[in-house]
Amino acid sequence: MSGKKIFNSSNSLSFIRLLLVIPAWFAFNNFDENLARYSVAAIGIFAAITDILDGYLARKLNQITEFGKVIDPLADKVLIVFVVLNLFLLGEIPDYYFYMIVVRDVLILTGGLIVSKKLGKVLPSDYIGKATVLAIAFTLLMILINIDRQSTPYLILYYLSIILIFVSLGNYIIKAIKALSQKTQ
Repeated sequence: MSGKKIFNSSNSLSFIRLLLVIPAWFAFNNFDENLARYSVAAIGIFAAITDILDGYLARKLNQITEFGKVIDPLADKVLIVFVVLNLFLLGEIPDYYFYMIVVRDVLILTGGLIVSKKLGKVLPSDYIGKATVLAIAFTLLMILINIDRQSTPYLILYYLSIILIFVSLGNYIIKAIKALSQKTQ
């Protein structure tokens, strides 16, 4: 893979998003709780913007690469799991929500590695996966900015994210099985 394919504009944005774990770590560990919450929320908003931009640029500039198919979802997973872990350690999210997010991401990452090795290419993310990440991210954002957790908007988003966790995992398993069965034909 040439350097041009790895270091294009869309992959660079994904790489920047991956590095956002550093300021998020700094915020969680070096500020009082309120400043940390708003700092991490701002980092999350910036991450969402880079995620939208990198996908747009990859399609618009024809920069879709195998490396991009790996780093884009990896950046999402690393940042979300980092924030979820910190909120879990602070007692801000229920245990089951923490485990659902982490187990989903570990299963998709592990399955993705196995499927990629067998197929010789990475399965691209899809709208269900993106919607799941978005629902989780907005739920976490609402927690970070102290939205009332009994409010209707929060509850809708929270339960939607839980449903999407299961739907996206099932969808990924089905896509992987189909891709593997097509390869053996």
